[in-house]
Amino acid sequence: MKFRTSQEEFWAGSFGDSYIDRNKTIDIIASNTAFFSRILTHVSDIHSAIEFGSNIGLNLVALRQLLPSADLSAIEINEKAAATLKELGYVKVYQESILDFVVDFQRDFVFTKGVLIHINPDMLSLVYEKLHQASRKYICVAEYYNPVHQEINYRGHTDRLFKRDFAGDMLGRYPDLHLLDYGFVYRRDNNFPQDDITWFLMEKKSHKE
Repeated sequence: MKFRTSQEEFWAGSFGDSYIDRNKTIDIIASNTAFFSRILTHVSDIHSAIEFGSNIGLNLVALRQLLPSADLSAIEINEKAAATLKELGYVKVYQESILDFVVDFQRDFVFTKGVLIHINPDMLSLVYEKLHQASRKYICVAEYYNPVHQEINYRGHTDRLFKRDFAGDMLGRYPDLHLLDYGFVYRRDNNFPQDDITWFLMEKKSHKE
């Protein structure tokens, strides 16, 4: 697999492998289920969903509980993580970089969670376009928010984590998107903590017309 950015190589390699071992506890699934149950109260008729950057699928496991009949898909660059995803048995897995993914058909619900923050900033426009193309109804981005672009040191690595207003970028770029809701989940939440994630749920106006 050939990569265009150093960030892709980073996640496809040993660091991506070690990330798997740090993030596969049952508590995460419980928190993810609470997380998505709040978001899904604002949507309807979700029969398909795709996650951009799924790792081992802990978000999709939660969605499976909430949307048991939906067709679920995942894009995952790391070979070890993709293999675990395939073992779930109910996820269509695209083992490749998000930058190389070609949208084959639109899904009702398209989302990222802690993934856009690791994309090379020069490639964000391409990823936004793929998210937009892949969605028939809804797009949800759950990331680290900052009103302006900011690079953050990530476990001793530079040029690997970036905060910004990802949803604002997309709302400004695509006139057919409008904001349905947004929220924040704190790492010290008493019951269902997340990693200080701010989520934004957007809807395509065109699907109603």
